[in-house]
Amino acid sequence: MIRNWLTILMLAALAGCASNVATDYNPSVVFGNYNTWSFAEREGEPKLSLDGARIEEAITQAMNRKALEQVPAEEADLLVYYGIETVERLDTTGLSYGLGFGRGPFGFGFTTAPPVREIEEGKLYVELVDNETDRVVWRSVSKRYLNEDQSPETRRELIDESVADMFAKYPPGA
Repeated sequence: MIRNWLTILMLAALAGCASNVATDYNPSVVFGNYNTWSFAEREGEPKLSLDGARIEEAITQAMNRKALEQVPAEEADLLVYYGIETVERLDTTGLSYGLGFGRGPFGFGFTTAPPVREIEEGKLYVELVDNETDRVVWRSVSKRYLNEDQSPETRRELIDESVADMFAKYPPGA
């Protein structure tokens, strides 16, 4: 009995350790050579969105914790690109109904499908680009989603937690 409970607790603990971000990087890059950074120019975007401001604030805090200095873009070792990719998924909510009848090993039945709706959500990504080579050297994507139904406080918390999770894995191998 105790062994079963311990197994359940271990599985629950492992499930809690599942990462909320996916990170990729170029293993041939020496990340210790990067000391400065800047946000990349936002072409075609005349103003910073509310989520953009939240993301920039979270990234700035994360980069400060990594002891990287923010400088003008032309002087930076790394350029930071970020965005929210739109993801569409199907959501089933509600009840389905079924009816069946039969006798012995034979029967007949039918059910209705549950209601399905398409939901658009946003997935946050951050890319670090070597300013000299103009190549992405590190990329992280959140596995958690932003949606329009979230309050500003919820959106800020989600962005802050996602960015912190992303940069917990930066620099790679540290």
